[in-house]
Amino acid sequence: QVHLMESGGGSVPTGGSLTLSCVASDYPSSQYCMGWFRQVPGKEPKGVASIAGGDGNITYADSVKGRFTLSKDNRRNTLYLQMNNLNPEDTGMYYCAVVRIHTTHCGTSVIASILDYRGQGTQVTVSS
Repeated sequence: QVHLMESGGGSVPTGGSLTLSCVASDYPSSQYCMGWFRQVPGKEPKGVASIAGGDGNITYADSVKGRFTLSKDNRRNTLYLQMNNLNPEDTGMYYCAVVRIHTTHCGTSVIASILDYRGQGTQVTVSS
C-alpha cells in the first residue's frame, strides 16, 4: 500500500507562485508513473505533470509547459510541483497520484485516469 501526503496549496493572485509537495510512503515497484492531476467540480480530472519511475522521463500538460516544473527527491521520497505565473484556470484541487504501470506508458493522461493511489489533495486558488 502506498500512502501519499500532499501539502503546499493556498490562495495567490494571478502571476503568483506555489510549490506543492507530495511525500510517498513507498513505491509499488520500479515500474510506476507518479504525478499531479487537478480536479475542478463538474469537470473531468486533468493531468498536470508526470514522471516515470524507471527513467525519470517527465511530461507536462500543454497548458502548464514553461510555467510548472516537476521534480523528485528520491532520498526523501518527495515529489515537487513548482508552479509559477499562475492564472485562474489553474485553480482546483491538486492530487498527487501513483499508478502501477510500465514506465513507457507514463503520462499526464494516465495520472488523471488510473487511480491506483492518490493523496487527499491540496487546494490551489488563483484570483484574478
